[in-house]
Amino acid sequence: MIRKNIILCGLTCVLLITACKNNTSVENTAEVTEPKIEITPEQIDELGISNPDSLSAATKRALQWPKDLGNDWFIQFSNLKPLKGDLAYEEGVVRRDPSAVIKENGKFYVWYSKSIGPSQGFGGDIENEKVFPWDRCDIWYATSEDGETWKEEGIAVARGEKGAYDDRSVFTVEIMKYEDKYYLSYQTVKSPYNVRVKNQVGLAWSDSPNGPWTKSEEPILSPADNGVWKGEEQDRFAVEKKGDFDSHKVHDPCILPYKGKFYLYYKGEQMGEKITFGGRQIRHGVAIADNPLGPYVKSSYNPISNSGHEICVWSYNGGIASLITTDGPEKNTIQWSPDGINFEIKSVIPGVPAHAIGLNRTADTEKEPTEILRWGLTHIYNSGDYQSIMSFTSARKTTHKAKGVKSK
Repeated sequence: MIRKNIILCGLTCVLLITACKNNTSVENTAEVTEPKIEITPEQIDELGISNPDSLSAATKRALQWPKDLGNDWFIQFSNLKPLKGDLAYEEGVVRRDPSAVIKENGKFYVWYSKSIGPSQGFGGDIENEKVFPWDRCDIWYATSEDGETWKEEGIAVARGEKGAYDDRSVFTVEIMKYEDKYYLSYQTVKSPYNVRVKNQVGLAWSDSPNGPWTKSEEPILSPADNGVWKGEEQDRFAVEKKGDFDSHKVHDPCILPYKGKFYLYYKGEQMGEKITFGGRQIRHGVAIADNPLGPYVKSSYNPISNSGHEICVWSYNGGIASLITTDGPEKNTIQWSPDGINFEIKSVIPGVPAHAIGLNRTADTEKEPTEILRWGLTHIYNSGDYQSIMSFTSARKTTHKAKGVKSK
């Protein structure tokens, strides 16, 4: 499939360049000699092709789509719903980035980032004030009997002592349960929190979802060390060399047990990150370990996405599925990989209203490809300073009918 797409893209470019050199219009590009593309009568009918001898670039791309193209992966998200109890919106408090939801001892559990007070940005006193809502966070957790009304239980993982790699903030947490042990992976920042600060990933583990939690003494994942800043000014866009896709920050970790190993999926931010036709240059990577505690080794195939933002991955049908949102040319897609590394688009969905989705890990993930997305948690921006955790729902969309048409 990849080879066909490359050939097709190259052919399209040759046609367009030839047309420009000959000062011909796009309408006449079909006159350029090109290999004959074999098209079946079924493809002509399905794609509504008017003339098989005159194929637009869009039609050529459509001919490369999988033959079994269906709507098993196509969903629509419903409106967000506020939570009740301690996780209801509270003025002056940030609660955001909920983890996946698990169920233990008859109760739902969720972990999240929590901080107090407004954000001042980088123009204020960065040593003593909050730069972002996720600055100066600790990781808290809450429980619920019904997934709607929640009780805040307290801090699970606190920031480290001054001088530690996690002394400024611990946030954007994810939970993994494996063989009766619990693992929290999360993002860390070391003070001072300036524009060029490099985020890392930490890990904590426990025999109980209620803790106590043991923290890793060192990060389990760090940015690539091959970018070069330009000058000494705190300017994240001034670089001499950009480096790998994750040369500035590693974000949003999520560890999944997979094929006897542990796959740590994460979001990468590059030094000198640009805005492109798809938005910010955000890409995902994966690091793999033989043990939940590591060491984690980054895949040589990284980056494994050219789009996305927060990590949202789950196991399905022997592979790994991923919801790609917010940034990049393939944003708002659900993708699937048979090996956890090589992902293909399975559906393009309407804009996702949810940020930093916390999946319902209690769902039957093999029932349907998107069953795990039927219900879960997310957060919304109540203002520029404060966020709160909400619930979301989704449903498969399999038909399109006009108003007044009765279902059979």
